[in-house]
Amino acid sequence: MMKKIAVLSGAGVSAESGIKTFRDAGGLWEGHDVMEVASPDGWRRNPALVLDFYNQRRRQLLTVEPNAAHLAIAQLEQYFDVTVITQNVDDLHERAGSTHIIHLHGELRKSRSTRYPQMIYDCDGDILLGDLCEKGAQLRPHIVWFGEMVPMLEPAAEAVELAETVIIVGTSMQVYPAAGLVGFAPPFARIYYVDPNPSINYELSLMGNLRVIAEPATTGIPKVVEELMARQ
Repeated sequence: MMKKIAVLSGAGVSAESGIKTFRDAGGLWEGHDVMEVASPDGWRRNPALVLDFYNQRRRQLLTVEPNAAHLAIAQLEQYFDVTVITQNVDDLHERAGSTHIIHLHGELRKSRSTRYPQMIYDCDGDILLGDLCEKGAQLRPHIVWFGEMVPMLEPAAEAVELAETVIIVGTSMQVYPAAGLVGFAPPFARIYYVDPNPSINYELSLMGNLRVIAEPATTGIPKVVEELMARQ
């Protein structure tokens, strides 16, 4: 039976492919206050602005490629049962070859109905005002905004509970509820934390088998993957 690995990935992984992160810009995202473009109130106030913002993000996503960290994580599937739990809304893990991915915060290349949230569609183009689901409700980005429930949190916690190794990469471990997921790891689990500026939160401080690699994802993750494969 293949050993289970859970990978917790955050914005730092995608940043190395050229995707901008709002936390690096003082809470501004492409010149917008994040609450204007990533909250239910922002959507109610100005849906056209929100749609345009995500349309631009989606167009940019199509111009970038997975980096060495995405590719190394995908490589682990040759030897391990890997679940990638990502806070990122891009599809770079998928494009690198990972096959079991839990998107905590939604997916940029999908849209969903504003009235019937279970109605989700693939989306490579722009979403415009007047674009409707088949039941006649406006479509919106399939993104979990601030103040909304995180529906994939429970399956993510279950994946971490079953993992013998947990790899954390590109996340500050300060934003909850995602930052609390490592607390579900079993006591014997080996934890790798790859980040150029690692910050140890409460859950991480309790981990006995923690190894910190203070490097960017593109150099740190290949080292972790090489070590894990050598242990096979």
